[in-house]
Parts: sequence; structure tokens; C-alpha cells
Amino acid sequence: MKRHFYLVCGWLSLALGAIGAFLPLLPTVPFVILAAFCFARSSPRLEACLVNHATFGPHITAWREKGAISRKGKVAASVMFAASIVLALLFAPWPWMMVPVVVAAVTGTWIWTRPEA
Repeated sequence: MKRHFYLVCGWLSLALGAIGAFLPLLPTVPFVILAAFCFARSSPRLEACLVNHATFGPHITAWREKGAISRKGKVAASVMFAASIVLALLFAPWPWMMVPVVVAAVTGTWIWTRPEA
């Protein structure tokens, strides 16, 4: 039963990561790292696919070994935060326009305080 729970969570995380590739405020790599965590507890084959993936594998390994995020990842996150803030300021009413600002401030600070891969 627990194995099935982790398998479903892994697939949901992977789906959110895929969606995040197209939406500015939804990140991709953290969801792929979460998927690898879930697959490690449910499907070693799927975990191996992610860990050995040319794009995501190095991010998963760096996070597992050092809790590290690459400089490129930090910059990409910051650019996406900026895009989300601009879109919110242009199109969202008050006070909703402040949501991306707060999320960017809190999450961006956390991201930039992680070690670099």
C-alpha cells in the first residue's frame, strides 16, 4: 500500500514538473527531485531513469549529496520569478499581484542560500 502511494506521488510530481516547464511560477527540477525521492521508495527502475537522465540526473545527484542547486538553476528560478512578478503586476488585481512578490522573496532567498553544485 505504501509503495503504491509513493508511486502515485512520484508520477504526480513528475506531471507537475512537466507542467512547470511551461508555467513561470511552477518549478520543474524540484518536482523531478521529489519524483526521484518517491520512486526510490516505490520503483527502483523509474528512480534509475531519473537519476541517469542527462538533464535531470546531475540536479538530483547534487541535491542528494550536498543539498546543492546549480548557479544556472538559481538564475533560471530568479528569471522566472521576475517574469511572474511582471505578469502579476500587469494583470492581477490588488492584493493578488503581491503573491508572486512574496513567493519570490521567500523562495528566492532560500534558493540563493543553498550551496552551489
